[in-house]
Amino acid sequence: MKPFLCVIALLLTASPVMAAKKITVQELKDALLAMQQAHRGDEDVATQLKQVELGEELTRSAMNSLAPLIPGPLSTEQLYLLEGKTALLTPPPADLPATAAPDLATQQAILAKAVDFVTKTYMQNPHMTASKTTSRFQDGVEGIRTNSGMTNNMPNVDRAWATPNIFMRLLGTHSAPVESEKGAEIPPASKAKIPWGQNGQVSESGPGPILSVILQEAAAAGKLNWLRWETVNGKTTSVFSFAVPKKQSHYQVDYCCFPITSDAGRMGYEGTEANFQTGTSWKSFKTLAGYHGRFFIDPETGAIVRLITQAELKPTDFVHQEDMRIDYGPVTVEGRSYVLPIDSFTITEVVPNGDNYAARYSVRHTLFSATYQEYRMAGAARN
Repeated sequence: MKPFLCVIALLLTASPVMAAKKITVQELKDALLAMQQAHRGDEDVATQLKQVELGEELTRSAMNSLAPLIPGPLSTEQLYLLEGKTALLTPPPADLPATAAPDLATQQAILAKAVDFVTKTYMQNPHMTASKTTSRFQDGVEGIRTNSGMTNNMPNVDRAWATPNIFMRLLGTHSAPVESEKGAEIPPASKAKIPWGQNGQVSESGPGPILSVILQEAAAAGKLNWLRWETVNGKTTSVFSFAVPKKQSHYQVDYCCFPITSDAGRMGYEGTEANFQTGTSWKSFKTLAGYHGRFFIDPETGAIVRLITQAELKPTDFVHQEDMRIDYGPVTVEGRSYVLPIDSFTITEVVPNGDNYAARYSVRHTLFSATYQEYRMAGAARN
């Protein structure tokens, strides 16, 4: 049996455990074509896509090429999820030019152009506003019980026994205005942090990676190395890997909010002390972390077209994983061209129960996919 026919059989008949086998984008395309020819419906195709694990990046161009094979909105949602889940992976071999690696002098020249771009162009970006639309995909349960006593002060416990969903699904999409200056997103001056128990979610609260700081720290750490050529948006791009140890890092991981459960009262009974009531409070998780990642640089102009960062966190932290990718591109504002964030992907693994006795070890995976649109000078009126 040919390899792609094996993949088709896998998608059509396998259990979730069997379907964990990683496949290529081409094998995914072959399987979708087979399901189209078999007249599989939207719900059926979406169910099969939930079980797919790709071993390479599903690029935007590849995803667009698969669109004619997608029968409806449910399977479309799963395709966008696959794009986000693979955002940090290496793309298919066809997107990796066979050009030989440049010599050391050329590599240093490309990096010098990147430094010039960040300091003389990117950091000169004016104060701007934009509309940021974020889609949240998540596995696990909606609400989790955080008490161990007879009563507790945590709301929304009616959902506490909901069956966990092992597959990630779209929880919702929202748009909000954001501000940036010198290319860095500005956190709101007084950002309201809704306690986890009230919104059933845990979300990143910090400003995210700041391009100029990442480049400066990567250069200072002396761990910035040539990796490969890669085609991004149809253009050959030079990729450099980097690593910044914690002692040299200013990378802050900041998430809100995790429940902390403690005894609020006890009642003695026949010489013993029994738990009578527990109380739940909420605490943000903040830490400075070492990190590593990749710069994607236009070798002609030095423009950064993509930044990937992966925080190095402890297994005992409430946040186990924070992997981020930011794509940059040209944006015209009031007749002038600027390079600004266009899209971003954030993949996290957290312990949503926080410090809550035995339940603290359950984990939740979340994908945030964001787009930036309608850039304007700060203070400019919107139509």
